[in-house]
Amino acid sequence: MKIGLFGGTFDPIHWGHLRNAEEVREAFSLDRLLFIPAGIPPHKRMRPVTPVRDRVAMVRLAIAKNPGFTLSTVELSRPGKSYSIDTVRDFAKSRGPKDSLYFILGLDAFLDIGSWKEFEVILSLCHFIVTSRPGCEDSLSLGRMPVAVRRLFCYDRREKFYRHKSGTKLYFFKLTDIAISASDIRNRVKEGKSIRYLVPLQVESYIKRRGLYRGRREGR
Repeated sequence: MKIGLFGGTFDPIHWGHLRNAEEVREAFSLDRLLFIPAGIPPHKRMRPVTPVRDRVAMVRLAIAKNPGFTLSTVELSRPGKSYSIDTVRDFAKSRGPKDSLYFILGLDAFLDIGSWKEFEVILSLCHFIVTSRPGCEDSLSLGRMPVAVRRLFCYDRREKFYRHKSGTKLYFFKLTDIAISASDIRNRVKEGKSIRYLVPLQVESYIKRRGLYRGRREGR
């Protein structure tokens, strides 16, 4: 099986997450794409994060009708901060001999990969799919690859991907531009504005029912 690993805070999950995940799943013929909510995100220290149970509930509601999507709570069962290397190791240990893992992340996160825990190890454990950022047409290139990892890859011109010295692959993938952000959604709720068509209806109803995001105003 080809398994996609799509982690994030999902605070809240929105249509941008879902459409991007579907495009990646289809383009790379993934058998399953796992949404993996972070327990304690190591890079989200500047603001409070909505309780795990609410973020998990919203993801579950959002993906319920897509048979290609699955919720994974693997990061919630571990104490402490949610590091990607630990998550990938968990899946690498449990996968079958013919299974392959594809770690999905946005360009901004990839550019910061040099700060990740054991980043050189994680690149050898799974394939990477780096997705584009809205409005940046020329962002997906070797020239934008972080200096910390550039020396670890060579470009396969025939297959059009970057190959790690371990044999894993790195793909840059252009998504349909959908400029929706979770921070904007949270601010809209705080200001009493509509978030309809930014999140699935079930997620919108859940946010209202639980009274989420009413007490926080954040910088954009």
